[in-house]
Parts: sequence; C-alpha cells; structure tokens
Amino acid sequence: MGNFAVINPATGETLAEYPDATDAEVESALASTQKAYQEWSRKTTVAERAALAKRAAELFDERKDELGAIINREMGKPLEQSVGEAEFSGAITAAFADNAEKWLADEPLEVEDGLKSFFRFQGIGVILGIMPWNYPYYQVARFAVPNLILGNTVILKHASQCPESALALEKIFRDAGFPEGAYVNVFATHDQLSTMIADDRVQGVSLTGSERAGAIVAEQAGKHLKKCVLELGGSDVFLVLDTADLDHAVEHAVGGRMENTGQACNGSKRIVVADHLYDAFSAKFLEAIGGQSYGDDFGPLSSAGATKTLTAQVQGAIDQGAQVLVGDNSPEGNVYTPTVIGGITPSMDVYSQELFGPVAQLYRVSSDEEAIALANSSPYGLGSVVICDDLERAEQVGNQLDVGMVFIGGAGLEGADVPFGGVKKSGYGRELGKVGMLEFANKKLFRFAG
Repeated sequence: MGNFAVINPATGETLAEYPDATDAEVESALASTQKAYQEWSRKTTVAERAALAKRAAELFDERKDELGAIINREMGKPLEQSVGEAEFSGAITAAFADNAEKWLADEPLEVEDGLKSFFRFQGIGVILGIMPWNYPYYQVARFAVPNLILGNTVILKHASQCPESALALEKIFRDAGFPEGAYVNVFATHDQLSTMIADDRVQGVSLTGSERAGAIVAEQAGKHLKKCVLELGGSDVFLVLDTADLDHAVEHAVGGRMENTGQACNGSKRIVVADHLYDAFSAKFLEAIGGQSYGDDFGPLSSAGATKTLTAQVQGAIDQGAQVLVGDNSPEGNVYTPTVIGGITPSMDVYSQELFGPVAQLYRVSSDEEAIALANSSPYGLGSVVICDDLERAEQVGNQLDVGMVFIGGAGLEGADVPFGGVKKSGYGRELGKVGMLEFANKKLFRFAG
C-alpha cells in the first residue's frame, strides 16, 4: 500500500489504506483538468459556475455530520469542531458564490488618453493545490471554490492522513454538478507533485503547509515560471496591553491557543502581557489552560510524529532553562496535556520556533515598544491579536507589527469573506475574499481605439 492511510490518532489504529496514484492516474488528472478548462471553463459564465458552487455549499451543510465524523477519526479534531469546520467550509463556498459576479466584474480604468480600457478577470488553466491535514475541508474550500468559479480547474493533492476527507470533497463537487475534470483528487507522491508542477498544463500552485514544504514548492514553481501562493507557519502574538476586562482577555487567549488542539497556523502561540496586568492575567490564564477538558476542549494531536515533535521542542526549552507553568510534557499516546511555558529568552531555540499543539508561551513586557519588538522578532508574520481598550492605541501598535493580519479586541475574527494570509516566513499571497479570488486570475486588459 501507499502513503495515504487513516490512522486514528486517539487509538493508533489503522482504519483504512489507499494506494498511491500511478503515473497513469497522474497523467489522467492532468489531461482531464486541461480538457475541462478548455471545453467547460471557457464556455461557461461566472454565474453558471457560481450556481454550482452554491449547490456545493448546500452539500457541505447537508453532509456536515458525516464530514465531521471523517476528520474526527483522521486527525483527531473534536467532533463539534469537526462539524463546525464543515459548516464554515459551506459558508465560505456560499460567500464566493454569492459575491462572484460582483468581485469578478470588469474593472474600468481611468487612463490619460481617455480610451475605453478595463480589466476582465478570467481563469488561466489548471491549478494544483497541495493541502494540509489540520483543516481538511476549510483549507480546500478556500482554495478550490474561488478558482472553479473564476474559470480555472483544480487538481487536489491532500495530506497523506486525509484520504477519506479528500474523497468526500471530490464527491461534493461532482454531486454539485461540476463536470468531470473540473476538480480531480489525486493521491500523488512527492515525485509526482514535482512532475505536475513542471508540466506545461499546470499554470499555478497553491500550498498550505510547513515552511520546508513551501520552500521546496516555491523553488520548483519558480524554476518552471509558475505562479504560487504559500500559506505557511505562524507564531502569532496575543498582546494584552491595557484592559478593564481581564476575563475577556483570558477567554480569547485560551480560545486563540486551544482552537483545533493548538494545531492552527494562526493560533495565538505567544501570549505577551503588559507588566501591570501580568500577575492577574497569568493567574487566570494558567487556571483556564489547566482546566481544559479532553474530548470537549481538545483532542489528541494529529499523529505520533506530531506528538514526538512537540514533546521534543518543549523538552528542549526546559533543558535550556524555560519553566513549565502548567502541564507536564508527558503525553499519553497522542494526548498532550495543555501546557504553558515561561521564562523564555531570545537565546533559547523555542523563542523562534512554531509550537504546533496546545502549548502557549507566556511573556511579560514593560512597554508597547517592547511588545512590538518581541512580536517582530519572530521569523513568522501571519496574524496577531491586540487587546487594548484604547482602540486608537491598539491600531497604532498593530500598524507596527510585521504581520499579515491584526485582530483588535479578540481572537477568532476570521470570516467566510475575510482575506487571510501573512508575510515573512508565513508565506505570500492571500486567500478568501476578492483578493483571494484574484490570485490565479488572468487580469486581461481590454483597450478600444478612439
């Protein structure tokens, strides 16, 4: 058998295995998506393609319980969160469908010579998507749906531990009415991905994953002159600067850190608190993290490999002098007790690492300037949260953060039509919203002689 398997992280039991794609299947995927682009995408309207996406949105909702159960056993997401992800994926799909004609309308240009000029947004061809395990439906929906509506076709290579959610997604798009070749799932190997990126039929690549994977894909895409979008890691800050409502701050810090058992690229991983609030905040925060309940608030880590990596990172921090304030760094199987570490200094490896799991880093700062410097010291630049009752001050601080997103007043401010993306080693490009829909668009210029 191949690399694609369902291994329940809660039990370690292998539930199903799927063979890697053959080279013939990879060629079939390339040929069918190219054919669909030429014979379907180019001959349908935005409205017609959006109508199919609208039906796909309905199917996400209709099948949410089935979809939730699949990823619960594939990667351990608590069942309520798994169902919620399916619902949110439907909301994203509906948002693209509802806004497509407005977002893709011709854009008139004001030009010096007065000639009628405008941009028309069209597809460019086959787009390869390489998607991760931590949000098996959400990540795919925000990549695939806008491209299908725009007029591109999609080849999807999902994470090796998500074969059943990958097949469920393909079925949704086919059942919604998208023709054969519009959206094709393929259980490709790394070598086969390289082959597809090099193939002239593929016009772009979108990857959500690790910094290492992003660097490899970017190098290969660049070599073959292919546009790519990369959504990579993050070590987001949660800045608590000044607030009269510490309970609100604690609630959002816990939620920002514990969502998806801490396995979110934009999770609030570094909790940074102003000196005058630190003692009161930390007491409440440590109590709340220590009170998290397995099964309701968090699940197992996604795999034995993920557990081993996180445990080694935390142990490395301890060996270099960090203190464990809550937790024990002693997982049982893949169940990792939510943990907070403090006493971290810039000389420690953990200072610049991404901890992908329910581990928060807690810092004390004496000024806004120190908080900004700490935030910007990370090699990552995805998102951030700023808690401050003075909204003008919060915005001024956010303006100085080297990140792609600033949420003021709370965590979890993502939306179905709200753009998402980062800077630095968190990648480049945007997903969701109009800007996400235009990432793989041919911005075709029309000019009319006077």
